[in-house]
Amino acid sequence: MNTLTSPPDLTGLRAVVTGAGSGIGAALARRLATCGASVMVNDLDADRAARVAAEIGAAVVAGDAASDEGAGELVAAAIADLGGVDLFCANAGVPTAGGPETTDAEWQQAWTVNVMGHVHAARHLLPGWLERGRGHFLATVSAAGLLTMPGAAPYAVTKHAALAFAEWLALTYGDRGVRVQALCPQGVRTPMLSRLGPLGQGLLGPASISPERVAEVAVSALDQPQFLVLPHPEVARFYAGRAADTDAWLAGMRRLVARVEAEAPSGE
Repeated sequence: MNTLTSPPDLTGLRAVVTGAGSGIGAALARRLATCGASVMVNDLDADRAARVAAEIGAAVVAGDAASDEGAGELVAAAIADLGGVDLFCANAGVPTAGGPETTDAEWQQAWTVNVMGHVHAARHLLPGWLERGRGHFLATVSAAGLLTMPGAAPYAVTKHAALAFAEWLALTYGDRGVRVQALCPQGVRTPMLSRLGPLGQGLLGPASISPERVAEVAVSALDQPQFLVLPHPEVARFYAGRAADTDAWLAGMRRLVARVEAEAPSGE
């Protein structure tokens, strides 16, 4: 469980946030700036990125941070403009609904953004972080990476992979000064929630929280030791139950999905 304290003083912290033009990314950028950090805003949508950056007095680099080239350019720009990167928030993501019938192109986009964006960022950050013995990687994963997301196989699968990569980074470089945390909210009131389809909205909507709440929990956890950052504390219990008795958990999830589908308005 994450217990909120007073906002930390992040004066001097140099932070990069991807997917920061809206949603959780924009909320993270605002929260970091409010706490005194120097922030670089990144988003594929240049206009949105510019608006958030202007609002908080941040640097801005628009572009595709999921690609290896884009990640390298973003890290280089942050080093040039901020003097370095202390915290990298790998937040950009895409919510892809559907199952095996989803097109290969959609599966590939989910893989590229939700997983390889983190891999590419780490590739360009680690040499400098390991040389100086310090760095912090905050991966926005989602509770879907700990549990699953009914009705959205590409999202669930790639978020599992994002969590696995964050775990790998933590165990491989944790004793060399690199801190890694996985931010795993459930439903968040952003446009992404609607793109997970009626089933996703039915399952996550009732307990959804604001992006600002997610950012508040995440930033408050930056100086805490835990790997998992859970804006919905109940996710820890769900995750433990899944591991302790997977068959019972799967049966319970099937019942939950059936109930949500039965309660959905006709035509959805």
